[in-house]
Amino acid sequence: MRHAVLPALLLALLAGCAPAPDDNGERIVVYSSRVEQLIQPIFEAWTRETGVGIDFITADDQPLIQRLQAEGASSPADLLLTVDAGNLWNAAERGLLRPLESEILDSRIPATLRDPAGHWFGLSIRTRTIIYAPDRVDPATLDSYEALAEPQWRGRLCLRTSKKVYNQSLVAMLIEQHGEPRAEEIVRGWVANLATDVLPNDNQVIEAVAAGRCDVGIVNSYYFGRLVAQRPDLNARLFWPNQQAADGTRGSGVHVNVSGAGVTRHAPRAALAQQFIEWLTSPAAQELFAGLNYEYPVNPDVPLDPLVASWGTFSQSQVNVARLGERQAAAVMLMDRAGYR
Repeated sequence: MRHAVLPALLLALLAGCAPAPDDNGERIVVYSSRVEQLIQPIFEAWTRETGVGIDFITADDQPLIQRLQAEGASSPADLLLTVDAGNLWNAAERGLLRPLESEILDSRIPATLRDPAGHWFGLSIRTRTIIYAPDRVDPATLDSYEALAEPQWRGRLCLRTSKKVYNQSLVAMLIEQHGEPRAEEIVRGWVANLATDVLPNDNQVIEAVAAGRCDVGIVNSYYFGRLVAQRPDLNARLFWPNQQAADGTRGSGVHVNVSGAGVTRHAPRAALAQQFIEWLTSPAAQELFAGLNYEYPVNPDVPLDPLVASWGTFSQSQVNVARLGERQAAAVMLMDRAGYR
């Protein structure tokens, strides 16, 4: 289907966005898949500090990417702000993002959390990890994502649907680390161990574990953070998998992904957009950007939100998150073959 963007409609949409405070007349336009309450405070902080206003449009990832592609050189967007390296990689593959050279971004963001060609940069870290019911599971019996495919977890596992990009990226990581045959064996084991049909979202996975419908699950840690912030007595705990290999050496690490951003290919205000991304990696902005959603700052020099810090330390995967995008199509086909719906 072709997507046409009418200038009048676009202006109406932008006019409907809440204006940032005290701007000096300069503005940038951001297309964002992050929900408004997680980004508007950040936009307002930027405007207070720099005087540059932000107009933004929020929508799901794929519609935003399709919109950018349909608009082409006439797009008003300066920046794409989205979640999951797979979405960022997809936008870059379609030629929608321009490469940046920035010593600031290179020094503040680990190489594994940004595009090697500089088209996009991670801004917060999202861990996809194991959750368990402490009244029914001894954490000493937990080990790795791969181990959840073993028979001891038969009828005890809950998973979110494979249709969500977060699980597609997790399986993409398994393909990167093990190759497709072994990754498919693991996913088939997960399917065999399901306690119930796959669930629509991570909140429902956590609730199912807490309620006793299953004993273990796989979720993004910030979903856990949101629920625990409201219900400290929640019958669920996080476990950091893949910390140690069978021979006692360092394991492959917790699967991490990013929310991130890139300057659009036809950005009318590219220099300002780059300045905004660089500002987002500064300590004050990082504390706000990550802390609003219980995520991890991508800048390793920035302190964690106290609740996030209470979960303890862990080693994370050193696979460049760009590889998750490259492997995502193969992951989707593998999950379908394995019966993971």
